[in-house]
Amino acid sequence: MTTNKQLEPLSQLLDPHVRAIEADIARWLVEPGCPNELAEAMRYSVMGGGKRLRPALVRMAAAAIGGTPDEMAARAATAVELVHCYSLVHDDLPAMDDDTLRRGRPTVHVQFGQAMAILVGDALLTRAFGVLAGGPDSSLAAKLVAELATAAGPAGMIAGQVADMELCTLPQGLDGLRFIHARKTGAMIRSACRMGAMCANADESAMKAISDYAEHLGLAFQVIDDVLDVTGSVESIGKTPGKDAAAGKKTYVSLLGL
Repeated sequence: MTTNKQLEPLSQLLDPHVRAIEADIARWLVEPGCPNELAEAMRYSVMGGGKRLRPALVRMAAAAIGGTPDEMAARAATAVELVHCYSLVHDDLPAMDDDTLRRGRPTVHVQFGQAMAILVGDALLTRAFGVLAGGPDSSLAAKLVAELATAAGPAGMIAGQVADMELCTLPQGLDGLRFIHARKTGAMIRSACRMGAMCANADESAMKAISDYAEHLGLAFQVIDDVLDVTGSVESIGKTPGKDAAAGKKTYVSLLGL
């Protein structure tokens, strides 16, 4: 069974970035005028733990190209995490995956009700683009907004969720599974890496290299997630295991075995 101890190398890779990421999220998450009740639920959904993989990828990609984590990279990292958290809030809803645990705590709709959970997701998504648009480099901000909108949108992450919910026609077998996960999981991981590279003014060759890397990383991440759904426990993965099998979802484990 994969345990937290086996995931320590990943934590060691991400830890140098987490403190800055947490500070940036706290700084930009709630804008003036937000109702206190909504702000509380937003903080609950975002500040309740998580590996911060995607925002760390933004920072690490910028560093790999030779840049430094400036304000635009910090805003990009924050925006990516807000979109990721929005997707989790909506994914956990009874109409979707109907999960009651996330990061070892009650999911947002369990804690605050379904109506608030829907609105929290909406708020996180729109706030992400506000954070990007508020950056000092308007030209780069526009490019980052376009990149993130494509990854999170109807041909990206949302398409993956539609396919995962079996609301559209899919190829059979592994081709269908790859379609789902290249969009539901892979699109945002790819976008995180690309946005970091964009913040470092990467050239075309570097953008292709980091995009290729991110696609492989996204696949690896999804395979591990599928394995953990079978082998993990609530304590080790922070959510209810066995949900995919119970729902009859296609996974790499169900198609290929452990």
